[in-house]
Amino acid sequence: MIKLFINGWAASAGGGLTYLRNVVPHISQRGDVEATVLVSPALRRDLDDFPRIFFVDPPPSSGVFSRFVQEQRLLPILIRNSGAHVLISAGNFALLRSPVPQILLSRNSLYTSADFIRDLKSRRAYAILADTHVKAFFARTSIRAADLTIAPSEAFAAELTRWSGRNVIALYHGFDAAQFMSDPSPLPRHVQAQLGEGDDALRLLFVSHYNYYRNFETLFRAIPLLKNRLPGTRVKLYLTCQLDSRANPGAYRAEAAASLLASMLAAGDVVELGTVPYASLHHLYRACHIYVTPAYAESFAHPLVEAMSCGLPIVASDIPVHREICGDSALYFDRFSPEAIAERILEIQASQQLAETLSAASLKRSRDFSWERHVERLVEIAESLVAAV
Repeated sequence: MIKLFINGWAASAGGGLTYLRNVVPHISQRGDVEATVLVSPALRRDLDDFPRIFFVDPPPSSGVFSRFVQEQRLLPILIRNSGAHVLISAGNFALLRSPVPQILLSRNSLYTSADFIRDLKSRRAYAILADTHVKAFFARTSIRAADLTIAPSEAFAAELTRWSGRNVIALYHGFDAAQFMSDPSPLPRHVQAQLGEGDDALRLLFVSHYNYYRNFETLFRAIPLLKNRLPGTRVKLYLTCQLDSRANPGAYRAEAAASLLASMLAAGDVVELGTVPYASLHHLYRACHIYVTPAYAESFAHPLVEAMSCGLPIVASDIPVHREICGDSALYFDRFSPEAIAERILEIQASQQLAETLSAASLKRSRDFSWERHVERLVEIAESLVAAV
């Protein structure tokens, strides 16, 4: 039996929690693996008790640097006490002197994104810029310290390899369609009411918290163009966030985006649903016609797979990760062109055959992602590192 130590200390309520929520049960289902998981008490509540899975609570920390220092001091002790054979660092940063072979999972594309740096400078977001540079230094140092680094897509693995000078391999994140759609609970009433108001509209969907790299403003600028090309047709864009800095994680300021909407669009053209419970999110996808993402930086993008599993045609910014994940289930546009976004949506709106072709391709492509296969390959990699010692 191989024993793993999974460092999820840096896991957030977003992607990190999604990863642990899916990987831990599949590890538990294997009779040949035992795992100790380090995760914050707040996120521990979202994880059930599983056979052969042991949880450890980290001490309080105040920020990334403080946590990094504490990890370097505390983790070796916890790893030795657990009897683990391999360390899996799941939060972009590695243990610099691991007592056992270490697999680093790297999934933050902002550290390598020139577009993100330009965006921050144009917004004069100098605090985020400085924070990004510091984290990028630790991320690159981590790749060089780990025995092996894994990225969630081939495109991002190649980018990290160029950036770090170390070989990085790809292992897709998984997806479980049956589990994703298993909860019959309806959407919250306020969400149902807002969807009901758009019964006769072309309904577009974008699932994300507000941040800069998801490029919300380019999408907003496309809506008036789309409406002008569709006289007599209502258009509604649904967001799973609110354009209020206090309602979103991180230091991203949403006021400029909110002002842009107020100056360009009629009330109700863009609907800020706020956070939608994950268990009922599949109902929202199915209530919409087209999924749109203008993001200029991604390493995998789980909402794309969720949207594809619901049979939605995709309109996505033309970046390598999106082409890799979506394949022929999407139409692509220049990531900073509102005109191109509108044009791609119009192509789908004008052709029922194209919409059906993209929908069928989405369903087919979504089946290529599996958490079971992800965990199987992850364990194989861990076993190979142990054998090489």
